[in-house]
Amino acid sequence: MAPTQSLSIAALEPSPFQPRAGIDREKLDDLVASIAANGVLQPLLVRPHPTAPGRYQIIAGARRWRAAQAVPLHEVPVLVRDLDDRTAAAAALVENLQRSDLDAMEEAEGYRRLGAAEGLDNAEIGRLIGRSRSHVANTLRLLNLPMVVQTHVREGRLTAGHARALLAASDPGMLADRVIREGLSVRQTEALAQRTGPASKTSPSAPRKDPNVEALARDLTEQLGLRVAIKFDGKRGELRIAYKDLEQLDGLIALLNRAGA
Repeated sequence: MAPTQSLSIAALEPSPFQPRAGIDREKLDDLVASIAANGVLQPLLVRPHPTAPGRYQIIAGARRWRAAQAVPLHEVPVLVRDLDDRTAAAAALVENLQRSDLDAMEEAEGYRRLGAAEGLDNAEIGRLIGRSRSHVANTLRLLNLPMVVQTHVREGRLTAGHARALLAASDPGMLADRVIREGLSVRQTEALAQRTGPASKTSPSAPRKDPNVEALARDLTEQLGLRVAIKFDGKRGELRIAYKDLEQLDGLIALLNRAGA
């Protein structure tokens, strides 16, 4: 491993691969007090800036860097590693996941960006960061939730377990409000989502869905990390893939191009 060295705070900047959306002010204040008393005990992981000689991007340790500025310090200890974009993005994700610094939505966004930027499927993302394919797929599905529910998760009003349960509800936003208002557990949320889900609104006269087709839709949803719906009348059908933004669409196109290559 490369030896630790000191670099000027002014020569450092956050990496574009930083998965954390924000910084908890209270936690940052605690870190400022700790660094003022004891210094920066754990070196920052950085890489040389790919386009700006003499500058460095922070792969892991952005909070320590911000806290050191507030002390203020002029230099911080760092480990310099020559990482490509894929490895840098994976390292930033893994460091934050190991420190439990990410909420479920930040984790999902990190997986989405990594997959879109590098054209990786869920299994490849999982291998790169040490998670199972199903964990990556299920986390990515949270991006299909309404933005109001995602905000509840980001701000700590709902857990990742609540969010996964709400995916089955016909109106996740409305149910989320009830979960927060009544302080419902994940198990209670799961039960309510099952009762209020789309399946419960199907009339008795409606045609029954083919379980094989439904299973295929679920498998595709897990593999792609996007909501997949399949309609089939016995002769012909329709496949729908829902995406949230152009980055998700680009990632899907890249995956399809790779599969067809």
